Amino acid sequence: MGARDLGALVLLSALWGGSFIFIRVAVPELGPFVLVELRVGLAASTLALCAALLGGIPKLRARWRQFALLGLVNVAVPFSLISASELYLTASLAAILNSTTVMFTAVVSAVWMGDPFTARKVLGVVLGIVGVTVLVGWDPIALNWAVILSVGAMLAASLGYALGSVYAKQTFADLPPLAIAIGQLTTASILVLPLAAASVPDERPSTIALLSVLALALPSTALAYMLFFRLISNVGPTSTSTVTLLVPLFGLLFGVVLLDEPVGLGTLAGLVLILSSVTLVTGLGFGANGKSRAT
Repeated sequence: MGARDLGALVLLSALWGGSFIFIRVAVPELGPFVLVELRVGLAASTLALCAALLGGIPKLRARWRQFALLGLVNVAVPFSLISASELYLTASLAAILNSTTVMFTAVVSAVWMGDPFTARKVLGVVLGIVGVTVLVGWDPIALNWAVILSVGAMLAASLGYALGSVYAKQTFADLPPLAIAIGQLTTASILVLPLAAASVPDERPSTIALLSVLALALPSTALAYMLFFRLISNVGPTSTSTVTLLVPLFGLLFGVVLLDEPVGLGTLAGLVLILSSVTLVTGLGFGANGKSRAT
């Protein structure tokens, strides 16, 4: 991986890690559904404009039912669950929990597609479960039913991402990633619109909340997708998947520095365990024979 691609990977990790900060700031004023609608609507419009400038918006109408399912499972539901969860969870805790997507993807791929569920992956899943338990049980925030339900919602969002990624791999292998992104974001925007319209806040949001929406929609969603596509093309999906190791680190760092969020022993221990789980499940740092690979 060259210096330029490495820089793009780090920037992508920072943008996705920062998205949890922007959600945490904006969701108390806008509510989950309005925030998600603004996020996906602005991001879809931006990506469509980029596609038009690059050579034309792809024709996706013929497959709208498939995109509607993908938009529901991979965007509308997980985005809404994450936004609702951050009413009660810190941004850093949400970012760490979101990295369990890799663990769920391994399980879904094994059940749905028959991918080998090796001993290393089993160990990774078990380690991930232990990590979540440690993270939630020892985290500095007070444990109550709202927090427990929010943790469950975060894990459900990760499961949604896992289902969506496997479905996309099976259904949209013939489409470029940019077309898939536009299709799923556009349909998600349509699906969330009625819920957003029914929950418009009574008071005008603050300037910081509106700026957080713009940052969430444009850099952390639209630009992040563009960087993601570039990395997939340049260095391949395996190297790009290392972003899952960096996003929670940036989420934790931003939460502490920008929002003064508390960090305890449980936070750090849970982070280490979950990232170790991600490493085992993805095989990052291991060669084909299962032995450690120098990088």
